[in-house]
Amino acid sequence: MFRSVQVFSTPQRSCDRTKTVFLRFMPSRQKSSGKLRAAHLAAVIFLTVSGGPYGLEELFGYVGNQGALLLLLVTPLLWDVPTILTVLELNSLMPTTGGYYQWVKRALGIRWAFFEGWWTWLYTFCDLAIYPVIFVTYASFFIPAIAHYRVLVCLGIIWSSALLNILGILPVGRVSSVLSIFILIPFCFLFIMAFSHAGAPIPTPSIKGSGFSNLGMGLYVVMWNFIGWDNATTYAEEVQRPIRSYFISVCMAFLVTIGIYVLAALAVTRSGINADAISIDNGGFPVLGVRVGGHWLGILVASGGMASAIGLYSAVLLSVSRVPQVMADDKLLPTFLCSLHPRFRTPYVSILASSVIVSILILFTFSDLIIMDIILYGAGLSLEFIALVTLRRKEPTVRRPFRIPLGRAGLIALYVLPLTIYTAALTGAFLAKKDAPFWSSEKSGPILLAFGMLFSAAIAWRLIRWRRPHLATTHRN
Repeated sequence: MFRSVQVFSTPQRSCDRTKTVFLRFMPSRQKSSGKLRAAHLAAVIFLTVSGGPYGLEELFGYVGNQGALLLLLVTPLLWDVPTILTVLELNSLMPTTGGYYQWVKRALGIRWAFFEGWWTWLYTFCDLAIYPVIFVTYASFFIPAIAHYRVLVCLGIIWSSALLNILGILPVGRVSSVLSIFILIPFCFLFIMAFSHAGAPIPTPSIKGSGFSNLGMGLYVVMWNFIGWDNATTYAEEVQRPIRSYFISVCMAFLVTIGIYVLAALAVTRSGINADAISIDNGGFPVLGVRVGGHWLGILVASGGMASAIGLYSAVLLSVSRVPQVMADDKLLPTFLCSLHPRFRTPYVSILASSVIVSILILFTFSDLIIMDIILYGAGLSLEFIALVTLRRKEPTVRRPFRIPLGRAGLIALYVLPLTIYTAALTGAFLAKKDAPFWSSEKSGPILLAFGMLFSAAIAWRLIRWRRPHLATTHRN
């Protein structure tokens, strides 16, 4: 494990005032009572990446029950496994605050680190804006009229989660553990009830009969329900024995995520319910709960959906709030973002700034946010892949407690898999609205906006270089 003094006393750090604050924020090895343990970390990672099957409902409408089972079994192997392996190796090399930002900075320099931080910051804002909307969807099972107060409810979730994050990482970890139980229990009941009586047979997983556009949109849904493994590394120095803890916690979260998704897909298939009946617009999984077990199970599933939305929001906010910290420490963002709460030692200004931006983004539609989310995430993830290959070349002898058993050529071949999935999903999303002209906002609006957000990193970097020209030399590798 890297000790905090080693991480924050490097010559590259230029914010002396902030550096002293960081040293106080990061406890020493002897004083680890304020650090996150592996069990709580697994819950936080589960909520960062998944939060349960909520949001998978549209998958069945795109590719059917057979296709849903196949995509849920195959896509994680092609999309998630390369990402997880990359995250585990880079985190074992540098278990530091800032995670992926620090990895890219060490491998590619300050410019690309800024791009990584900027893109991931923007993608996470899009991601965060989705979860309050999901909360309203499931809450409408109890109070249909709540949809008319969507903005007010979303703002309530955003700012209550901000308060929880300001209180510290341990409260977030404990709440995540409790919420994870509330999320998993309804689907265990759903699975048991679906198989406790005669139902439709389980078909052989297949995508036969699914058109390319529907297949691409199905991939899109599955990918969105499996992103965020790297987000959980931004607070590595706040975790006990981070290298070991992340390995155990990521493996646990990965297996639980696949397991609960497959159980949900099997329950849908067994129930024989029509895919359109469980779409988000028609009520989602609570409708399935009512059909399989009665109104009580619908209530339980809807409650789990609300817990999932709250847990996802708090866990993702925890990860994104640490990125502006380290970027401000490098003078890439205003230094006031370095400020820590005088009592809880958390980056409260960064948390509040993130919450303000998300409060604006909730005005976008669900589908637009999803499209922007995946485009921005893929760009940031590609830099992490490049960083790993580059560090293998530049620092081949540096100790890595976890190392992918492949050479550079093997790593490049491994990364072709998620790139293929990413390309197919985006192409399918574009072709899904083939009746709309390219220039229409319905078809190209979110895509063009996402690429505009990507390009904004270059503009922001130019402005930073203009104000701080010394960055070109002081941070050169």
